Amino acid sequence: MTINENDSTPAAPESASVSRREFVEKASMAGMAFTIVQPHVLGSRGGRHVAPSDKLNVACIGAGGMGGSDVRGFGANADCNIYALCDVDDVAAERSYRLQPQARKYKDYREMIDKEAKHIDIVTVSTPDHHHAAASMLGLKAGKHVYCQKPLARTVAEVRAMKAEAARRPKQATQMGNQGHAAEGTRLVREWVEAGLVGKIVSVDFYTNRPIWPQGIRRPSEAHNVPPTLDWELWLGPAQFRPYNPAYAPFNWRGWWDYGTGAMGDMACHIMDCAVWTLGLKFPGRVIPETSTLFTETAPKMSRITYEFPVAGTMNAIGKNGTLTLTWRDGGIIPARPEGWTALDAWPAFEDGFQQWTGEKGTIIAGTYGENPRLLDAELDKTVKATPIAVKYPRTKGVYGEFIEAIKAGTQPGSNIAGHAGPLTEMIVLGNLAVRAGRAIDLNPTTGELLTKGINEEWITPVYRAGYSY
Repeated sequence: MTINENDSTPAAPESASVSRREFVEKASMAGMAFTIVQPHVLGSRGGRHVAPSDKLNVACIGAGGMGGSDVRGFGANADCNIYALCDVDDVAAERSYRLQPQARKYKDYREMIDKEAKHIDIVTVSTPDHHHAAASMLGLKAGKHVYCQKPLARTVAEVRAMKAEAARRPKQATQMGNQGHAAEGTRLVREWVEAGLVGKIVSVDFYTNRPIWPQGIRRPSEAHNVPPTLDWELWLGPAQFRPYNPAYAPFNWRGWWDYGTGAMGDMACHIMDCAVWTLGLKFPGRVIPETSTLFTETAPKMSRITYEFPVAGTMNAIGKNGTLTLTWRDGGIIPARPEGWTALDAWPAFEDGFQQWTGEKGTIIAGTYGENPRLLDAELDKTVKATPIAVKYPRTKGVYGEFIEAIKAGTQPGSNIAGHAGPLTEMIVLGNLAVRAGRAIDLNPTTGELLTKGINEEWITPVYRAGYSY
């Protein structure tokens, strides 16, 4: 299943290694009777050798685009073996196939999991959004650890089903691929907020330069032949059939509601992640959408979405009049330059996206993934960076390393489905639901019950094609 994500995830290092079997066979042929072999000779990564029998077998659903990055990320981990690869487009997956020639190849992930379930330990899901829930649920129900790219799903019902299934399986590690959650910057911002460097939080603003694909358009009517390397039926998967058009695949699917989740689905799991985690946010009381012209089948060209949360006693927030607001902007809508941001500094603060925390006593600006956080109080920023505050949240080995360590320890990584990734994704798809409805939606902020009536049920609980239900 091919995906072309827009994340700036650095490619994992690639390395060629000599397997233990190859080494022993060659040594035997050379007449070696007994030799103590150092681990580095056996091609281990990071100076540590893991016997093939001790490795975690990984089955990757999606091997091109971001899927290719995930294949390389897990393939570079000494504890992992890429056992199987699945993609509907041989051309898109060619690099992964070439780097992992030993892996078994599939086009249909249902067939792969059915045939290989007894051999695999981990299922990765790096597909267009409309496959995320179906593929992840299949992996969970097969008893596998599941790593799913962001967002976890397209709709509220899908996310809630995934949260419930993951919660029933605490021994299976799950993780969403919002890599900033495992990074330094996100932890640093939370530590600054909890240390009271800007006082209690009044509001948080988010900006992305997405979409960088067409949105706010009508369905194309011209006919196209399906590329010979692409299995269009499998690409559609659970989505209702429509003729192939390059307006959907391989890249522009993200703007179509049947397949993607627009600019918010692409980037909010990164940019809003730290706020949801730090402030302990679950369900908003109200979601208010403002957009450019709405089209039935695609996300709008631009949007501003405001979330209102009742301030709870456990939050590091004060809000205004008892309400904490989070405001999302995309499509060229840029937040106002904050007070204290000098005219010499470029605005927006980060070209591709950023998060802006406004507190009682100051402001924090950080990048999409929480990177390069900065206090607008120049003297305080200088002081904190010269004498950092105490580390409160342990740093990780990155999104892949954290996941593997959790599997080995029998624990859950930070952005797991039941605990963090599920609530974060649900908040994001609620924003999209309000956009599609074209009006504010109200929820019970304690239970998440949708109080607004008259919303199209298929926008909440999609109807899958036969063979993909969970």
